[in-house]
Amino acid sequence: MSLKEWKNWKHITKLDPDRLNTEEIISTVINSGTDAIIIGGTLNVTREKVEKLISKIVKYKKNIPIILEPSNPECVTFTNIDYLFIPSVLNTKSTKWISKAIVQWIKDERKKSVEIPWNKVVGEAYIVLNPKSSVAKLTEADTDLTVDDVVAYAIYAERYLSLPIIYIEYSGIFGNPEFVRAVSENIVNAKLFYGGGINSRDKALTMSKYATIVVGNVVYEDLNKYLETII
Repeated sequence: MSLKEWKNWKHITKLDPDRLNTEEIISTVINSGTDAIIIGGTLNVTREKVEKLISKIVKYKKNIPIILEPSNPECVTFTNIDYLFIPSVLNTKSTKWISKAIVQWIKDERKKSVEIPWNKVVGEAYIVLNPKSSVAKLTEADTDLTVDDVVAYAIYAERYLSLPIIYIEYSGIFGNPEFVRAVSENIVNAKLFYGGGINSRDKALTMSKYATIVVGNVVYEDLNKYLETII
C-alpha cells in the first residue's frame, strides 16, 4: 500500500467506536465503495472500543485502508491500521489541542519504550466550525470565523506548518460550501477534507467539488441514504 494513497481518496467513512457498530453497518460500509474507513470519535473513546471495532472490520479481509484518528492518547493502537491521522485544532483557545496533547503522547510512548511508526502518521489541521458540536466544546474552538479567517488558517497550516491535510469540520450539520470553496482555491499542496452533515447525494456532490468528503452520522441513521453519498 502506498503511503501517499490517501491523497487520491474522494470519499471516507467515519465510524465511531462509542456507537453501536452492527454487522450490517460494517458489511455495508466495507462493500459500499468508500475509499477508506476512519475510526474516530470525540467522547468516551477507549482503546478497547477501538480495537473491538478494528477487529470487526479486518475479519472481512477486504483491501480497504483503516485509519485511526485518536481523540486521546489512551485510545491509540498501531495494530491493524494503515494510517494514524493526528489532528491539531487550529482555532482552539487552548494549546492542548494544537500541540500539548501530541507532545504528551510522544513522551508517554517514549517512557514505555514504544516506537511510534512515523511512516503511518499523517498530520491534520482541523478547523472546527459548528459551535454546538462536541468537538467544538471539548477543544474550546473559536467558531465565530469569517471566510477570510478560515482561509488564513488554511494557508498557515499548509505553508507555515506544512501539514498535509486541512480538515474543515462542521460535525453534525451541513456547512457553508463557500468556506470550503475558498479554502480549496487558496491551498496548493495540502489535501482538503470536509466533514459534517452529508446525508444525501446532493450534499455529497456539492462538497466533493472542493474536498474529500468524510461521512459519518448518516451511517447510523439510514444506510440507504449513506449509500447515496458514495461518489
